[in-house]
Amino acid sequence: MRTRLIAVSLLASTAFADDAAMAPFQIPNLPADVTIDGKIDESIWQQAGVRELSYVTWPDENAPSPVNTTLRIFESGDTLYLAFDAKDPNPNDIRAFYSDRDNIWSDDAVGVKLDTFNDSRLAYQFFVNPFGVQGDAIENEMTGQESDSWDAIWQSAGQITEDGYQVEMAIPLRILNFKESDRTQTWQAEFVRFYPRDERLRLSNLPKDRSNACTLCQLSPLQGFAEAEQGTDLTLVPTLVTSRSRSRDPAETLNWDYDSKLEPGLDIKWGVTPEMSLQATLNPDFSQVEADVAQLSINNTFTLFFPEQRPFFLENADYFASNYNLIYTRNVGAPDYGAKLTGRAGDHTLGVFGANDINTTFIVPGNIGSSIAELERESQNAALRYRYDASDNLSLGWVSTHRQADDYRNTVYGGDAKYRVNEQDTVRVQYVHSSTRYPNGLYQEFCDDEQCQSSQEFTETALRLQQTDIDDKAYRVDLNHDERDWFAYVSHSYQGKDFRADLGFESRSDFVKTVAGGGYAWYNESSWWSRFRLRGDWDITHNTNGELIERENEANITLDAVKQSYVQLGYVERQRVGQRRDTSRLAIDGNTRLYDEYLYYLFAEMRPNANWYMNLDIQHGEQIDFANDRLGDHFRFQAVADWNLGAHFKLKLRHTYRSMDAADAPLFTANLTDTRFIYQFDAKQYLRLSLIYSDIERNQANYLDDVTEQSTDLGTQLLYSYKVNPLTSFFVGYADHGFTDDVVAGYTRDEQSVFMKFSYAWML
Repeated sequence: MRTRLIAVSLLASTAFADDAAMAPFQIPNLPADVTIDGKIDESIWQQAGVRELSYVTWPDENAPSPVNTTLRIFESGDTLYLAFDAKDPNPNDIRAFYSDRDNIWSDDAVGVKLDTFNDSRLAYQFFVNPFGVQGDAIENEMTGQESDSWDAIWQSAGQITEDGYQVEMAIPLRILNFKESDRTQTWQAEFVRFYPRDERLRLSNLPKDRSNACTLCQLSPLQGFAEAEQGTDLTLVPTLVTSRSRSRDPAETLNWDYDSKLEPGLDIKWGVTPEMSLQATLNPDFSQVEADVAQLSINNTFTLFFPEQRPFFLENADYFASNYNLIYTRNVGAPDYGAKLTGRAGDHTLGVFGANDINTTFIVPGNIGSSIAELERESQNAALRYRYDASDNLSLGWVSTHRQADDYRNTVYGGDAKYRVNEQDTVRVQYVHSSTRYPNGLYQEFCDDEQCQSSQEFTETALRLQQTDIDDKAYRVDLNHDERDWFAYVSHSYQGKDFRADLGFESRSDFVKTVAGGGYAWYNESSWWSRFRLRGDWDITHNTNGELIERENEANITLDAVKQSYVQLGYVERQRVGQRRDTSRLAIDGNTRLYDEYLYYLFAEMRPNANWYMNLDIQHGEQIDFANDRLGDHFRFQAVADWNLGAHFKLKLRHTYRSMDAADAPLFTANLTDTRFIYQFDAKQYLRLSLIYSDIERNQANYLDDVTEQSTDLGTQLLYSYKVNPLTSFFVGYADHGFTDDVVAGYTRDEQSVFMKFSYAWML
């Protein structure tokens, strides 16, 4: 009887604690009198609201926190102030490194998630490591994605102490979208600490219900902000870019062509209202300071995806998201001007942007492969995204894009909806229509012979470009069930043969695909592993005429364990068609061979200590050799290692190896190495050397067509960066590229450049 009473008492106290954690948190309005230096020593902090981060929400399920973390918070009308006192019984074990912003997610860190509209649709994230390095992001419940590409201007500082570390944060309300009111407002918030040791613990002031698939629905009310104002919120950012470069084609000449550039520009950001933001850019420089992660394209018939990295397009990019990737702004390569309006008004969310482009590039999709077309003519580009939140559970949307140049246009428009049936079940639907006009003769650029005189020399892209005026539709339906122990999903999508989304990244067309899958998870809080998961799915793809393209079954197991380790082991078996035998026809049946592929794969990652991170990705099986339309034995190995040598220096290494044998002989081997040496002087400045090397060797005797036997490429970049904040920065650097192949013997440089960029943010 006594044991039963104790158990009942414990359950009651836990329920009471959970209710208290979810109760509205009233934060005081106090005069700003804080120096953001990482020392919680001003007396005003004693008047602030206080919360304890008492729960471990991952990998444990709302277990008591092993360390104490105290949050203090208040607002001054124009700024939100937070201070975290993160205790640690072993301060020497704190994991913290100097790095560029948004590279702190493996460190000890504290932060806040803010839903300023209290509607569980979108949340801002602000995190800081013990050295004051910032990480900010947007969490979008509509798409289920988080993006740290959003960068805001706010203050932070941190310091390691004798019993842990302390962090101070000052978040200007001008960087947030919210509704101004002269009455007390209710936002939603969660306060979080990441505590990475043998396991990476996620600590919170709130318990989490793993049977509720809606993450932002579980934030707790944060009340205050009756005097919150954004002010004028006008920011002017003049920029200056100068460069000197030279290039040549060593196969034709060793003489250099020189080019110099001195380009002023201006970026403008204006908070039209506290809920609506207008951005404009004039003569922007969208050069890539951050080099893309290198990828191998050999034996891949579809266009590779590279993420957007340019601030103008990244700002509030989540306002444009939908189930289809209809707005992929890297298609706008070199604009002279652009403008963007994003924001909310009540239940309405709007995103609009427009920009020109001195050239016009777009994907020509297919069902076996895709290509990129380029028109050497200026285009006008525009996109609109609208969403209406009809209720807490139902959102309706509209999206439209338009691109136009001489003899070319593409327009896409359509609607979508998301309905949350309950805490576990979600339905998403989207329907879009496209209308496209291609220039006459564009298809001739994609024939295997220059004159396109023989239909046998056509490619799939050439066939899909022969009609110059086309219209078609696309739609998809997604059903998801997600709860604590198991999940299931079904998806059905259709993209017509003439559907085009030229401002987006939709590299496939002319297909109908159905996917069904699910999985089950087991949890453990008292052993060396924390989660074991079994999952699988089945999918089948036809073209719009009902001809089979692919049928696939996949199963895998995953394990989360000590040393922040994760292992995934899986198997795929697939029937897939190869290349068309008669390239003058798009037909599948009777025009392709159906191959039986299989693949074993292993992915493993771990962080054995604070200084090391490593992962391995291994794949082996039989795969189609697309260049010769046959099966081959394929092997892929990728290794990644990050090594921190002290608090300031980091080495990042990524190596990919691929090989294929076919017809009992080697076909190709490919090596790609991406190496980056980074010295971070402090939270604002770094020096980085990047080396990207590739080496591809082909067995010419095992190819049907002529191919390059051997090619190597080496790209280098040395960059110094100083960032006061995301908009005030200085870059100076050097870059070059060289190669060797069957024609150019010996390593020869074909590009060299030196460059400098300066920008300064005036906040008025």
